[in-house]
Amino acid sequence: MNWWLDTCKQPSESARQLATERQLQLTKPTGSLSELENIAILLASLQDNPRPNIDKPWITIFAGDHGVMDENISAYPQAVTRQMLQNFASGGACIAVIAKEYHATLQVIDCGSVGDVYDYAGVEQHCIAQGTANFSKQVAMTEEQCIQAMNLGCESVEKALENGASIYVAGEMGIGNTCSASAIACFLLNEPAEKLTGIGTGIREEQLIHKKNIIDQALALHKNYVENDAFKALCAVGGLEIAAMTGAYIRCAQLGLAMVIDGFISSVSALVAVRLNPEVRQWMLFGHQSAEYGHQRILAELHATPLLKLNLRLGEGSGAGASLGLIKLACSLHNNMATFAEAAVIGEKV
Repeated sequence: MNWWLDTCKQPSESARQLATERQLQLTKPTGSLSELENIAILLASLQDNPRPNIDKPWITIFAGDHGVMDENISAYPQAVTRQMLQNFASGGACIAVIAKEYHATLQVIDCGSVGDVYDYAGVEQHCIAQGTANFSKQVAMTEEQCIQAMNLGCESVEKALENGASIYVAGEMGIGNTCSASAIACFLLNEPAEKLTGIGTGIREEQLIHKKNIIDQALALHKNYVENDAFKALCAVGGLEIAAMTGAYIRCAQLGLAMVIDGFISSVSALVAVRLNPEVRQWMLFGHQSAEYGHQRILAELHATPLLKLNLRLGEGSGAGASLGLIKLACSLHNNMATFAEAAVIGEKV
């Protein structure tokens, strides 16, 4: 049952060493490309390949609705979740454009949105529930529902690998999910809502105060149930899509697939994954630092260095998707720059 506790694959130290040695031979001062060098070396170890590549990126968007929307904590109505599912699948969303730009496979999974029966081409429907329960009144998910959602993430990664994916990005869609992610973060970091809650979709100041109060109310309600258990925090105040991302991240590490973490909500999922299985951390690259309040604190907890800082706060995997260009460039420089010997350049100072 608890597959997420299984051991993770170990990165290749030999590939890391070979990639490091190659960097030392390239026609540039040692260390002069800094993070671009580090990306290539890390990816080499994760792919067990001294010449890493991300020729077949895979992006999965997990969607789900949130019962806490009953408390008026978002600037957008819940119906937007379902509407955006169609926009993802039809190619109109930001992440859909990014996926096309980098020739990535885009998978869209409905983990549990609210609404009538629908038929959107390109959307995989695995609705575990019609959204989560209102976590200010009761636990958001039963433990069984949370496991079902994590299993969706697990299956997505397995499918990605079956199709030859070279790197994995998880994104999310769910109106109200910054509230959920903030509440999870509060439990994991033992902080009040004031420290980790931002404007999300762009709510007004009075709504932000209300949102923080709702989260603090939930923290008090579920304190005895959660204690210091990351899985129970996910059940108590999480979302189906957040749980699915958590499962995906863990499965990536278990099967040896490098992943790029997106913004605040994705990073909270990543933190849950690491709390459940600490070995998962070494398989993560971090696409960006978002403008969402609290993201920097989550990144610090994960000892993460984000590749970009563009003040994004869209979600849906957009920041991680944008970073694919930088990762691709890092691989190209690593693989295609000439060595000192090839260029007949003296490589040692005299």
